Amino acid sequence: MFFNSKKYAQEAEKNRKRDLWQEPSMFSMISLGLLATFAPTRIFLRMHKKIIDDHATIEEVPAGLKQVPIIYFHGFRGGDYTTRVMVDQALKDKHNAKYLKVTVDLFGSFKLEGTWTNDRQPIVQVAFRQRIVGIYGIDYYLSFVLPFLAKRYHFQRYTAVAHSLACPCVIRTEMKHSWQKKFPHLDKCAFIAGPFDGVTYLGDIPNVNVLNEKGRPSVMNPHYLYLLFNRRRFNSDISVLNIYGNVLDNTNTDKFISVVSAKSIRYILAPHAHFYQEVEVRGEKYAEHSWMHDNPFVIDIVNRFIGLK
Repeated sequence: MFFNSKKYAQEAEKNRKRDLWQEPSMFSMISLGLLATFAPTRIFLRMHKKIIDDHATIEEVPAGLKQVPIIYFHGFRGGDYTTRVMVDQALKDKHNAKYLKVTVDLFGSFKLEGTWTNDRQPIVQVAFRQRIVGIYGIDYYLSFVLPFLAKRYHFQRYTAVAHSLACPCVIRTEMKHSWQKKFPHLDKCAFIAGPFDGVTYLGDIPNVNVLNEKGRPSVMNPHYLYLLFNRRRFNSDISVLNIYGNVLDNTNTDKFISVVSAKSIRYILAPHAHFYQEVEVRGEKYAEHSWMHDNPFVIDIVNRFIGLK
């Protein structure tokens, strides 16, 4: 599943400060993204030398404190700029300006900056260096990013705040590794503009798919079916917040994700989650896909849900 929209790319990057010496070439991002998409070709990525560029500070954690970090993930063609406003507001609400920034590439190399704080909810911002990756590529990122962080910073559970394509990937990762005790597992997850059953005009035509009275979509793509068939592997202790947009232009979408696709995850998760809540944001000024992650109303709801307010 790939976002393939020139308009989305322009909107998502309009406020981005480019740092060209750090930016991989388009060829590199696409070619490595393709290698990460298919399990048999990932061996070529694993053969590459891994580098840990650690500039981070680790504060001493009080004995007996079980930390549950809040980890921010962006989606396809996103970056640190996608979650920057959310992270900044989280730091203000937390009254602590320190956080850990993690930049990772598909070879498994990491750059760590900032501070792992000694409170119960350290803030972690994850940026994927090869950012043109689909759902399988982000799956692959999460499969090694989460255990790396858990081992290095000694936590077992985490809270995910995800935008766009990262949303279904967070769920898929939890389901795939539900049986692994040493793999970090979700405590809470806040989803913003998640494409759970397709992307507009890429398998999801506006106003074609519908939800029945139980919330089940009439059309289900392979990624949705995977989540549906594995729904019992979603731990009943996890709390879920699902925020989606409707720009009210007769398409019932946020311009990129349909309301049906975003709401379809309720049918899978609500019966099994500890807590499930949906919030619909309306209006072109507030609910557009690439604006949702910067919307103060959305951020306030997220921060209340994850316990920062």
